[in-house]
Amino acid sequence: MHALGRTPALTLLIFIDIFLSVYTTVSVQMGTKALLCCLSIPLTKAILITWIIIPRSQPFCMISYKVETKESYENCLGKNITWASTPDLSPDLQISAVALQHEGNYSCEIATPEENFHKVYDLQVLVPPEVTYFLGENRTAVCEAMAGKPAAQISWSPDGDCVTKSESHSNGTVTVRSTCHWELNNVSAVSCLVSHLTGNRTLFIELNQGTTSTTPSLLTILYVKMALLGVILLKVGFAFFQKRNVTRT
Repeated sequence: MHALGRTPALTLLIFIDIFLSVYTTVSVQMGTKALLCCLSIPLTKAILITWIIIPRSQPFCMISYKVETKESYENCLGKNITWASTPDLSPDLQISAVALQHEGNYSCEIATPEENFHKVYDLQVLVPPEVTYFLGENRTAVCEAMAGKPAAQISWSPDGDCVTKSESHSNGTVTVRSTCHWELNNVSAVSCLVSHLTGNRTLFIELNQGTTSTTPSLLTILYVKMALLGVILLKVGFAFFQKRNVTRT
């Protein structure tokens, strides 16, 4: 379908308007639905409604609707970007399941006989980090917030001797790892607080009193195996003596 009479020069003017406009920043969590509202202008006055989507790392696409002829044009196929309703009822835009690829600028323009009106959004995608922890050696604990966007903040209670490092990934997410050590033996339990725009999480950690975090678990496994071996030997011995008594009889 044709582009509703759009000329390259007019499209260029729209792009210039976008870059000179004041942006409204919208933050949406990945996997949720996003609704971007256009201007509150009576559609009876509109001639043409156009959304131009400029992702951060992908080619731009466009959705438009010509009111008089009810012609529509869309080339954002496969990106979960559609009209929220039908363009003759509402000019709003909807993203059914927000992904990192949707991050970018969204401009709505409504053309009327008098003038053109437009509104521009800067869509930022929030990614909740995967939070985990593990124990290290000599009363050390590690708290990690993996692949979050933006980077999470990690704090400890009580305070210890802590080192925090960040690793940025190619998709814009960041992994934050905080390693903390406590010298005092009277600190037996600590908490790790992970703060993020998508929500906060607190992990409660029992500090290991041994020299390493793996020794107690290995000893436990060894004790269990020895106990099972003892039970098996006891059963075999009992069966042997029982069979011997039956043979004598």
